[in-house]
Amino acid sequence: MKFVISSSELLSHLLAISRVISTKNTLPILDNFLFKLEGKDLEITASDLETTLTTGLSVENASESGSIALPARILTETLKEFAEQPLTFDINTETMAVVIISENGQFNIVGQKGIDYPKLPELKEEKKTALLMSPEVLLQGIAKTLFATADDELRPVMNGIFMEMFTDKINFVASDAHKLVRYTRTDAKAEAEASFILPKKPASLLKSILPKEENQVSIEFDDKNAFFTLSDFKLVCRLVEGNYPSYNSVIPKDNPHKLNIDRVELYNSLKRVSVFSNQASNLVKLQLTGNQLTVSAQDIDFSISANERLNCQYDGEDMEIGFKSVFLIEILANLSSQEVVVELSDPSRAGILLPVERDNDDEDVLMLLMPMMIGN
Repeated sequence: MKFVISSSELLSHLLAISRVISTKNTLPILDNFLFKLEGKDLEITASDLETTLTTGLSVENASESGSIALPARILTETLKEFAEQPLTFDINTETMAVVIISENGQFNIVGQKGIDYPKLPELKEEKKTALLMSPEVLLQGIAKTLFATADDELRPVMNGIFMEMFTDKINFVASDAHKLVRYTRTDAKAEAEASFILPKKPASLLKSILPKEENQVSIEFDDKNAFFTLSDFKLVCRLVEGNYPSYNSVIPKDNPHKLNIDRVELYNSLKRVSVFSNQASNLVKLQLTGNQLTVSAQDIDFSISANERLNCQYDGEDMEIGFKSVFLIEILANLSSQEVVVELSDPSRAGILLPVERDNDDEDVLMLLMPMMIGN
């Protein structure tokens, strides 16, 4: 088995898929990339059993098809130090000895049998759902919601993005019980209602490879696994099992008090004032009177406090409400609009944050944050 390949092209593909590999693999062979050569097509796979990412590229002077598992760390670390040049891989599929020949030298490594590498799962035909989605919709859906997913061992369903498909729209939902994001696209739809929970790791891998994708992404899934097929990559992941909580029931419907404010001004003010909040609670208070918002924080233990006044448009009764500053800052960072509307009902109920301007007429973004009790 022999082939010639560009060092920089190989490195860029390996780096894209290497993020799958776990530092604590249960199977030693998962510390390797699986190289599979058929004709001039080289397919390279990385996996942690839960998530598998495969990429394909063309090679020159290929002879003999076959497969071998090669150590990921040694390969990537070596390739990083090469200037762009052709590399010849000469692989003995019987002894698993590999010689990599560069312009100025050669490197010897030993691989493992490709047949020992875990096989991909197969989707059950009777439970399979398939749809095409534009890379921009999928990327935005993941980018707007990923930050709001939980790290909850007791409720694993909260640790992923809930993709809810309808015949007229697709919802991307994430929540950690403190904050919730619902991102809706009406320019994407499915033939029938379906849903799955995409785990955090494959979601972040998709977020890194989708920006360069130009073609429609094929999504196929059953009750256990999902396949995402892109032009140069195929991602296969085990889905989070279980039913996602009824998120619509926690979104308050009647919010008569509306605050309209410059998002960046509020964001920067919170960043400054929150330094003075209690480190354990991270509490910041928002006091609304007339067309003025006062952002304040204090840490009684260290006798420090801060407050800032901001101009805003506020339609509602005077109110003081408390939020965890890190969550509020995170939500504002993930809204792209110049101005935001904060809808409130009372200090004990969730606040809803909405962008005033939308990036796209087909999108709808809603972010929700639970308040904190203000101790007097």
